[in-house]
Amino acid sequence: MFSGIVQSVGKIAAMEPRGGDVRLVVDADGLGVDGIALGDSIAVAGVCLTVVAIDATRLAFDVSNETLACTSLGSLVVGSGVNLEKALRLADRLDGHLVSGHVDGVGRVLAIEPDARSQRWTFEVPAELAKYIAGKGSVCIDGTSLTVNETDGARFGVNLIPHTIAVTTFKDRRVGDAVNIEVDLIARYVEKLLQPSSPTAKEQTGIPAGLFKKISDGSE
Repeated sequence: MFSGIVQSVGKIAAMEPRGGDVRLVVDADGLGVDGIALGDSIAVAGVCLTVVAIDATRLAFDVSNETLACTSLGSLVVGSGVNLEKALRLADRLDGHLVSGHVDGVGRVLAIEPDARSQRWTFEVPAELAKYIAGKGSVCIDGTSLTVNETDGARFGVNLIPHTIAVTTFKDRRVGDAVNIEVDLIARYVEKLLQPSSPTAKEQTGIPAGLFKKISDGSE
Protein backbone atom coordinates (compact mmCIF):
# COMPACT_ATOMS: atom_id res chain seq x y z
CA MET A 1 0.00 0.00 0.00
CA PHE A 2 0.99 3.61 -0.62
CA SER A 3 -0.24 7.07 0.35
CA GLY A 4 0.04 8.96 -2.93
CA ILE A 5 2.63 11.31 -1.42
CA VAL A 6 5.42 11.35 -4.01
CA GLN A 7 8.86 11.01 -2.42
CA SER A 8 11.03 11.59 -5.47
CA VAL A 9 11.02 11.91 -9.25
CA GLY A 10 13.16 9.27 -10.92
CA LYS A 11 14.31 8.94 -14.51
CA ILE A 12 13.90 6.00 -16.86
CA ALA A 13 17.43 4.69 -17.45
CA ALA A 14 16.51 1.73 -19.65
CA MET A 15 13.57 -0.15 -21.18
CA GLU A 16 14.98 -3.60 -21.93
CA PRO A 17 12.92 -6.18 -23.88
CA ARG A 18 13.00 -9.46 -21.94
CA GLY A 19 11.28 -12.55 -23.33
CA GLY A 20 8.31 -10.68 -24.74
CA ASP A 21 7.85 -8.11 -21.99
CA VAL A 22 10.07 -5.42 -20.49
CA ARG A 23 12.61 -4.85 -17.74
CA LEU A 24 12.29 -1.25 -16.58
CA VAL A 25 15.36 0.37 -15.00
CA VAL A 26 14.85 3.58 -13.03
CA ASP A 27 17.49 5.94 -11.71
CA ALA A 28 16.13 6.49 -8.21
CA ASP A 29 18.95 8.54 -6.71
CA GLY A 30 16.57 11.04 -5.14
CA LEU A 31 14.52 8.28 -3.50
CA GLY A 32 17.48 6.78 -1.71
CA VAL A 33 17.92 3.04 -2.25
CA ASP A 34 19.28 2.40 1.25
CA GLY A 35 16.81 0.14 2.99
CA ILE A 36 15.27 -1.07 -0.27
CA ALA A 37 15.62 -4.81 -0.79
CA LEU A 38 14.88 -7.24 -3.59
CA GLY A 39 11.17 -8.03 -3.59
CA ASP A 40 10.15 -4.66 -2.15
CA SER A 41 7.25 -2.76 -3.72
CA ILE A 42 7.76 0.70 -5.22
CA ALA A 43 5.10 2.88 -6.82
CA VAL A 44 6.43 3.98 -10.22
CA ALA A 45 4.15 6.59 -11.81
CA GLY A 46 1.44 5.17 -9.58
CA VAL A 47 2.05 1.54 -10.59
CA CYS A 48 3.06 -0.92 -7.87
CA LEU A 49 6.17 -2.74 -9.14
CA THR A 50 8.49 -5.28 -7.51
CA VAL A 51 12.22 -4.58 -7.23
CA VAL A 52 14.11 -7.36 -9.03
CA ALA A 53 17.61 -5.83 -9.12
CA ILE A 54 19.51 -3.00 -7.43
CA ASP A 55 22.63 -1.40 -8.88
CA ALA A 56 23.98 1.66 -7.05
CA THR A 57 21.15 4.21 -7.42
CA ARG A 58 19.21 2.22 -10.00
CA LEU A 59 16.23 -0.04 -9.41
CA ALA A 60 15.05 -2.63 -11.92
CA PHE A 61 11.50 -3.94 -12.33
CA ASP A 62 10.02 -6.62 -14.58
CA VAL A 63 6.87 -5.25 -16.21
CA SER A 64 4.34 -7.68 -17.65
CA ASN A 65 2.40 -7.18 -20.87
CA GLU A 66 -0.77 -6.77 -18.79
CA THR A 67 0.77 -3.85 -16.91
CA LEU A 68 2.13 -2.32 -20.11
CA ALA A 69 -1.33 -2.53 -21.71
CA CYS A 70 -3.26 -1.12 -18.74
CA THR A 71 -0.97 1.76 -17.76
CA SER A 72 1.11 4.48 -19.36
CA LEU A 73 4.40 2.68 -18.63
CA GLY A 74 4.53 1.28 -22.15
CA SER A 75 4.71 4.81 -23.59
CA LEU A 76 7.71 5.86 -21.50
CA VAL A 77 11.12 6.40 -23.07
CA VAL A 78 14.62 6.67 -21.68
CA GLY A 79 14.82 9.98 -19.82
CA SER A 80 11.12 10.14 -18.93
CA GLY A 81 10.43 11.25 -15.37
CA VAL A 82 8.40 9.03 -13.05
CA ASN A 83 6.97 9.70 -9.61
CA LEU A 84 8.37 7.32 -6.98
CA GLU A 85 7.10 6.25 -3.57
CA LYS A 86 8.21 3.48 -1.23
CA ALA A 87 5.55 1.22 0.24
CA LEU A 88 3.98 2.34 3.51
CA ARG A 89 5.03 0.90 6.85
CA LEU A 90 2.39 0.39 9.55
CA ALA A 91 3.96 3.15 11.65
CA ASP A 92 3.93 5.74 8.83
CA ARG A 93 1.66 8.77 8.78
CA LEU A 94 -1.05 8.60 6.13
CA ASP A 95 -0.84 12.10 4.65
CA GLY A 96 -2.61 11.36 1.36
CA HIS A 97 -5.11 8.51 1.02
CA LEU A 98 -4.83 4.73 0.77
CA VAL A 99 -3.45 3.83 -2.65
CA SER A 100 -2.92 0.25 -3.85
CA GLY A 101 -0.77 0.95 -6.89
CA HIS A 102 -3.23 -1.05 -9.02
CA VAL A 103 -4.02 1.36 -11.85
CA ASP A 104 -7.65 1.33 -13.00
CA GLY A 105 -7.10 2.99 -16.35
CA VAL A 106 -5.30 5.62 -18.38
CA GLY A 107 -6.68 9.17 -18.53
CA ARG A 108 -5.68 12.26 -20.51
CA VAL A 109 -4.80 15.83 -19.61
CA LEU A 110 -7.46 18.03 -21.24
CA ALA A 111 -6.59 21.51 -19.93
CA ILE A 112 -4.14 23.39 -17.71
CA GLU A 113 -5.20 26.85 -16.57
CA PRO A 114 -3.59 29.30 -14.12
CA ASP A 115 -5.49 30.15 -10.94
CA ALA A 116 -3.55 32.67 -8.82
CA ARG A 117 -0.36 30.81 -7.78
CA SER A 118 -1.97 27.44 -8.43
CA GLN A 119 -3.14 25.68 -11.56
CA ARG A 120 -6.45 24.06 -12.42
CA TRP A 121 -6.07 20.83 -14.37
CA THR A 122 -8.85 19.00 -16.21
CA PHE A 123 -8.61 15.28 -16.97
CA GLU A 124 -10.73 12.84 -18.92
CA VAL A 125 -10.99 9.20 -17.88
CA PRO A 126 -12.54 6.11 -19.49
CA ALA A 127 -16.33 6.27 -19.09
CA GLU A 128 -16.42 3.19 -16.86
CA LEU A 129 -14.24 4.94 -14.25
CA ALA A 130 -16.20 8.21 -14.09
CA LYS A 131 -18.74 6.87 -11.59
CA TYR A 132 -16.00 6.30 -9.01
CA ILE A 133 -14.78 9.91 -9.06
CA ALA A 134 -16.71 12.34 -6.85
CA GLY A 135 -16.34 16.00 -6.05
CA LYS A 136 -14.13 16.49 -2.95
CA GLY A 137 -13.22 12.83 -3.09
CA SER A 138 -9.73 11.42 -3.64
CA VAL A 139 -8.08 10.25 -6.84
CA CYS A 140 -4.54 9.11 -7.57
CA ILE A 141 -2.94 10.46 -10.76
CA ASP A 142 0.49 9.11 -11.72
CA GLY A 143 0.97 8.14 -8.08
CA THR A 144 -0.06 11.53 -6.67
CA SER A 145 -2.93 11.78 -4.19
CA LEU A 146 -5.22 14.64 -5.23
CA THR A 147 -8.61 16.05 -4.25
CA VAL A 148 -11.27 16.27 -6.93
CA ASN A 149 -12.69 19.79 -7.37
CA GLU A 150 -15.61 18.97 -9.64
CA THR A 151 -16.84 16.36 -12.10
CA ASP A 152 -18.59 16.56 -15.47
CA GLY A 153 -19.34 13.20 -16.98
CA ALA A 154 -16.02 11.52 -17.75
CA ARG A 155 -14.15 14.75 -16.97
CA PHE A 156 -12.97 16.04 -13.62
CA GLY A 157 -10.83 18.87 -12.31
CA VAL A 158 -8.17 19.21 -9.63
CA ASN A 159 -6.17 22.08 -8.19
CA LEU A 160 -2.38 21.81 -8.09
CA ILE A 161 -0.42 24.05 -5.74
CA PRO A 162 3.10 25.17 -6.74
CA HIS A 163 4.75 22.65 -4.38
CA THR A 164 2.94 19.68 -5.95
CA ILE A 165 3.91 20.79 -9.44
CA ALA A 166 7.55 21.33 -8.44
CA VAL A 167 8.12 17.95 -6.75
CA THR A 168 6.25 15.67 -9.17
CA THR A 169 6.17 14.95 -12.89
CA PHE A 170 3.29 17.41 -13.30
CA LYS A 171 5.92 20.04 -14.08
CA ASP A 172 6.66 18.14 -17.31
CA ARG A 173 3.08 17.24 -18.26
CA ARG A 174 1.33 18.84 -21.20
CA VAL A 175 -2.21 18.84 -22.59
CA GLY A 176 -2.84 15.50 -24.29
CA ASP A 177 -0.45 13.51 -22.10
CA ALA A 178 -1.53 10.12 -20.77
CA VAL A 179 -1.73 9.66 -16.99
CA ASN A 180 -2.32 6.65 -14.76
CA ILE A 181 -5.57 6.80 -12.82
CA GLU A 182 -6.41 4.91 -9.64
CA VAL A 183 -9.83 5.62 -8.17
CA ASP A 184 -10.54 5.61 -4.46
CA LEU A 185 -10.52 2.10 -2.98
CA ILE A 186 -13.58 2.89 -0.86
CA ALA A 187 -15.66 3.77 -3.93
CA ARG A 188 -14.98 0.40 -5.51
CA TYR A 189 -15.89 -1.54 -2.39
CA VAL A 190 -19.06 0.49 -1.81
CA GLU A 191 -20.17 -0.36 -5.35
CA LYS A 192 -19.49 -4.03 -4.72
CA LEU A 193 -21.55 -3.97 -1.53
CA LEU A 194 -24.45 -2.24 -3.30
CA GLN A 195 -24.58 -4.75 -6.14
CA PRO A 196 -27.32 -7.42 -6.09
CA SER A 197 -26.55 -10.12 -3.56
CA SER A 198 -24.45 -13.14 -4.45
CA PRO A 199 -26.02 -16.20 -6.17
CA THR A 200 -28.98 -17.65 -4.34
CA ALA A 201 -28.72 -20.72 -2.17
CA LYS A 202 -30.34 -22.78 -4.91
CA GLU A 203 -27.78 -21.60 -7.47
CA GLN A 204 -24.92 -22.32 -5.09
CA THR A 205 -26.06 -25.69 -3.74
CA GLY A 206 -28.88 -26.98 -5.94
CA ILE A 207 -31.15 -26.91 -2.86
CA PRO A 208 -34.42 -24.94 -3.29
CA ALA A 209 -34.13 -21.60 -1.50
CA GLY A 210 -37.06 -22.25 0.86
CA LEU A 211 -35.70 -25.60 1.99
CA PHE A 212 -32.19 -24.14 2.28
CA LYS A 213 -33.60 -21.46 4.66
CA LYS A 214 -35.28 -24.09 6.81
CA ILE A 215 -32.08 -26.11 7.00
CA SER A 216 -30.00 -23.05 7.86
CA ASP A 217 -32.59 -22.01 10.48
CA GLY A 218 -32.49 -25.47 12.04
CA SER A 219 -36.21 -25.95 11.42
CA GLU A 220 -35.60 -29.03 9.22
